[in-house]
Amino acid sequence: MQVDHSEPAQLIKRFREELEKPFVGREEEALVITLAMMTSEHVILIGEPGTAKSAMARRAADLVRAKFFKYLLTKYTDPDELFGPLDIAALKEGKYIRISTNRLPEAEIAFLDEIFNASSAILNTLLTLMNERIIYDGYREIQVPLWTLISASNTVPDEPEYRALYDRFLLRHFVKPVSEDKWGALLDAAWRIEREGYRSAEPVLSMSNLRSIYDAVFEVDLSGIKSKLIKLYAVIEDQGVHVSDRRKGKALKVIAAHSLLHGRSRATEEDLVALKYIAPQTPEEAEKVYIVLLEEVNMREKVLEEIREVESNIREVKVLLARKYEIDPKLIEYLRGLERAREKLKRVLNSALDDDVKKRALEVLVELEETVEAIKRRLVL
Repeated sequence: MQVDHSEPAQLIKRFREELEKPFVGREEEALVITLAMMTSEHVILIGEPGTAKSAMARRAADLVRAKFFKYLLTKYTDPDELFGPLDIAALKEGKYIRISTNRLPEAEIAFLDEIFNASSAILNTLLTLMNERIIYDGYREIQVPLWTLISASNTVPDEPEYRALYDRFLLRHFVKPVSEDKWGALLDAAWRIEREGYRSAEPVLSMSNLRSIYDAVFEVDLSGIKSKLIKLYAVIEDQGVHVSDRRKGKALKVIAAHSLLHGRSRATEEDLVALKYIAPQTPEEAEKVYIVLLEEVNMREKVLEEIREVESNIREVKVLLARKYEIDPKLIEYLRGLERAREKLKRVLNSALDDDVKKRALEVLVELEETVEAIKRRLVL
C-alpha cells in the first residue's frame, strides 16, 4: 500500500520555514535543527557567540509547544542546577529523590550552551540521558521525555573525556557569521528585535505531530541510495575523515528525514547532502566532506549555491579593497579563503557534468584570480 507522506511533509516544511523566518542568513542552521527534531536526535552548533544559536533553539521549542529547558554551563555548574535539588524531607527518610520541576529531566526540547564546560558529575548523567533517555535518581531509573537536545560550543573539544559526549550529537554544524552582503538585512532585523523584542512563535505543530513525522521518516524508501552511500563512505575515509560504524548506520535516519522534508517518499542522491552534518568532527573535515559531496553526488543547486557563496566573498573583498588604502590584516585572511575557494572551483570544473554549472564556475574563477592578484598587489605596497 502506498503511504501518503504529504501531510507530515507539509507540517515539517512549515516548521522549518517558521524557524528560520526571524533570522538573517540562518537557513542552514534551521535545516539541521529541523532534521534533528524529525529524527529525535541531538544537534550541536559550533561557532562564535552571537550567532542566534540560543534564540533558534527556543523558537524551535515554541513552534512545537514543547516543554523547554535552557542553561549556560560553566565549570562551576552544580548538577542540582540542571537536574534539580535533593528533596531534604525525603533524604531524612533515607530516600534519594531530586525535585526536578522545570529542570532538564522534564524537558522535551533542551538547550545547553557551552556544554563542554560540564563537570564529570554532569557529564556522566548527560551521556545516559542523551543515549538512553533515562537518569538515575539514587537507586531509581527514571525515563525522561527528552526529544532533542540542542547544544552550542565555541570550539570542538580537544579533551579526551568529552569525546563520548561529542559523539552523542549525531548532527553537527559549524556556524559562520552572516556574510557581508546580508549585513543590511541583519541590521534591520536587529533593530526590529531591539525595538519590539522577539515575537513569540505561534505553534505550527505539536509533539504528537512530531512523533507522527518521526514514524513517517521510517516509511521513506532508501533502497535507491544505499550503494551510493557505501561508495561515499569509502571516499570520505580516503580523505582522512573517519565515520564510526554507529554514525554510518544512524545516517540513514537523517537521509530519510531530508527526503521527507523535501516531499519525497523515496530518497535520492540529493538527500546524501545530510552527510555534511554527520561525518565531520572539525571545520576542516567539514570542508573535505562537502567537497566530496560536490564531486560525487548530483547536487546541481548545491553546487550553484557554493559558487554564489564564493562570488559573495569576492564582493566582500572588493568592497574592502575599494575603501581601504592601507594594508588591512583582514586581507591576509581573505587571501587564504579565496585560495581555498579556488580549489573548490577547480574541482567543480573538473567534475561537474552540467555545462551551465561549468560556465558559471569558470566565470567566478576568472573573477577570483583577478581579486587574488589585487590583494597581492595591495599587500606588497
